[in-house]
Amino acid sequence: MPELSILSPSRVASLAVGRPVHVTGAGRRNIEQSVSRFVDRLSPGSPLALAGLARGLDPGLRAGHIVVATAARTADGSRSVALASGLLVAAELERAGLAVRTGTVVSASGVNGAGRARPIADAGAGAGAVAFDTEAGWLAGALGARRYPLAVVHAVVDGTDEPLLTAWLHALHELRRVRGPLERWAAAAGPRRILLAGPRSFCAGVDRAIDVVERALARYGTPVFVRRQIVHNTHVVRDLEAKGAVFVEELDQVPPGATVVLAAHGVAPEVRAEADQRGLRVIDATCPLVAKVHHEAQRFAERGYDIVLIGHGDHEEVIGTVGEAPGVVHLVERGADIDTVAVRDPHRVAYLTQTTLATDETAELVGALRERFPAIVGPRSDDICYATQNRQDAVRALARECDVVLVVGSRHSSNSNRLAEVAVREGARAYLLEDHSELELDWLPRATTIGITAGASAPEALVGGIIGALEGLGPVEVEERTVTAEDVRFTLPPEVR
Repeated sequence: MPELSILSPSRVASLAVGRPVHVTGAGRRNIEQSVSRFVDRLSPGSPLALAGLARGLDPGLRAGHIVVATAARTADGSRSVALASGLLVAAELERAGLAVRTGTVVSASGVNGAGRARPIADAGAGAGAVAFDTEAGWLAGALGARRYPLAVVHAVVDGTDEPLLTAWLHALHELRRVRGPLERWAAAAGPRRILLAGPRSFCAGVDRAIDVVERALARYGTPVFVRRQIVHNTHVVRDLEAKGAVFVEELDQVPPGATVVLAAHGVAPEVRAEADQRGLRVIDATCPLVAKVHHEAQRFAERGYDIVLIGHGDHEEVIGTVGEAPGVVHLVERGADIDTVAVRDPHRVAYLTQTTLATDETAELVGALRERFPAIVGPRSDDICYATQNRQDAVRALARECDVVLVVGSRHSSNSNRLAEVAVREGARAYLLEDHSELELDWLPRATTIGITAGASAPEALVGGIIGALEGLGPVEVEERTVTAEDVRFTLPPEVR
């Protein structure tokens, strides 16, 4: 386990953090001397933390708030360094119950006689910074190319209306609580290899659905209403909300005559009928591959078949498919459900599947259905979509090399959950997370090779955020592992072409 080394500018702060702490003193000269006589003796890659007190520059900060630096610069502009550690350290401190703010810390030398940091000489030097100290910028600059993961954590001691002594006591009390989270950060530190699964992230259906909403906003103006989440990802939804989209659960929340987009997962016919009754302008963003399953359900029902639908009953895609053939669809979620299926004629049975299932588990269920109903027929082509298949193949190809596989996606995203399950079946530990803020340090000790993928509804930028957070633990070597290239494109609905 990597050993954490803590620096602190004052003896009072060092006592709060707890021994052993190396006391540096404040200002550029003291920091540079500490680097040469103490830090340079550390083994390369040893995790290093600066913990002390700071002046809050953001009016929202109060005494005892914890500031975690995502960048450090000097007030004279001579040093400016990004600190990748800030993302993971801040998240760990928040899990410990501390009030945390991240941002740039700006540094200058000296404090005044009252014990408060002297005002920054250049009023613009603190622009954009959340806190002011006498160490971080100098330390980050002095380390230069030395490969020490560096975390900067300060308790805010002034910049509030509290009496100075009260503010100091509050700040020192909170500073005592940072050591445990810093040690957990240090335990996860070290160099890593990252294997990126390809393909990953957006598929053609998701690209199309997002494009539909954006084009509708451009053509029809705000608001454009969207029934349910356009795709299962909160980041995508928030981005579209910022552009003017209004997300609703049901159509009775949409004013008569308004424009409404139907989400990529598809809807049952009664939803379309309700939209017609309310006089809504409907733009259908249903993924063409989901629409294919709906058409297959209609076709089998018209020919008098009972339909066994393999899928998750609470998923919107399945609800829509069931609605296409009411009364003749039998839902199978697991193997035990197959024994309970009661059909009118065992010689006229068909099966369909949700598009985002795990391919290997689905194949097992189809095999069991064939044993129960030897005459069963299936769709003309596999219902599991190309993107689901490709992303699972990509994870399967790298999972056995990985200690941990991180799947970026929402918890209610079916295809993202299936990716994590595939990784586990291949022998890796796997975790599903929305973004870097959910990356937990307890997952990472002794994990030297990490696989990363993203569900078909997760933006690629979130993968970059995960890699950036891992860089806060030490150097990373990133390798792409692509099993196939994707060039699928779907035609847009006529209303937004």
